[in-house]
Amino acid sequence: MKNLNFVILILIPFLSFGQTEKDTSKKVSAEFQEFYNLDKYQNVFDLFSAEMKSALPIEKTTDFIKGLKTQAGKIEKREFTRYENGTYASYKTKFERALFSINISLNKNGKINGLFVKPFKESNLPKLERNITEMILPFKEEWTVFWGGDTKDLNYHVESEAQKNAFDIVITDKNGKSFKTDGKTNEDYYAFGKELIAPCDAEVILSVDGIKDNIPGELNPIYIPGNTVILKTENNEFLFFAHFKQNSIVVKQGQKVKQGKLLGLCGNSGNSSEAHLHFHLQNIEDMNKATGAKSYFSEILVNEELKKDYSPIKGEKVKNK
Repeated sequence: MKNLNFVILILIPFLSFGQTEKDTSKKVSAEFQEFYNLDKYQNVFDLFSAEMKSALPIEKTTDFIKGLKTQAGKIEKREFTRYENGTYASYKTKFERALFSINISLNKNGKINGLFVKPFKESNLPKLERNITEMILPFKEEWTVFWGGDTKDLNYHVESEAQKNAFDIVITDKNGKSFKTDGKTNEDYYAFGKELIAPCDAEVILSVDGIKDNIPGELNPIYIPGNTVILKTENNEFLFFAHFKQNSIVVKQGQKVKQGKLLGLCGNSGNSSEAHLHFHLQNIEDMNKATGAKSYFSEILVNEELKKDYSPIKGEKVKNK
């Protein structure tokens, strides 16, 4: 399916990267814990990159480990939590006498090029696992879920904390193509210019318009989400829409909208390679701090079969009942 492999659209540079622990991080962090607990200072030092060794010679490495152990004791339990700033694997770490966050960054060769320890703080942000508010799909007609689901194979977004339950949705024809002829213009894509609607009653808390639509296949990393709308429900759920068509958004910040209300038109703005809708649900407005939640739709047709309280997955054709 032409171009669709590049529908990788939104916000990754501003957020933590993958929230699934990578194998290299798992291996090196386990080795660090083992060597730390056994007072094997040289072994810890050998985990470092050349730059790290220069910045923290063996003597300083030894002093660092001894000082930390004097203060906190041995490591009893370590739990991966997330990637911070796209680089540091962060671990909630229970020592004998303290609770810290150990943060480890690795270079391309799997060597530690960044290491810091800080007090661990539990997040006080609101929890949101799924929507409470009943929602309809945010479009008319039948669309195709290009990315959606809970696994990496179904949904590359799972590696981003805020977007882990996001959807990228296009319109395809009977041959599975998202464009009519050669896909070289936005107008050639079935989704371009289609109406996007409010899934439920909500308040508009962000409306960004005026970002140019891309030439298909080219991305705009300067303003990654492109033309954007964020809605807030009465249950404090935040609905994020990205990549609207330039100058098509018809709602303003502070405006109350009813379910089915027109928000704007589907476009190809921001870090997007073709016309499509990016939609996800999150627990707060700030994308840099948000945690994604799963979106369920009250009654929809999935591959022409009625589904109730359903969250679509990749490859399914969906429309409102």
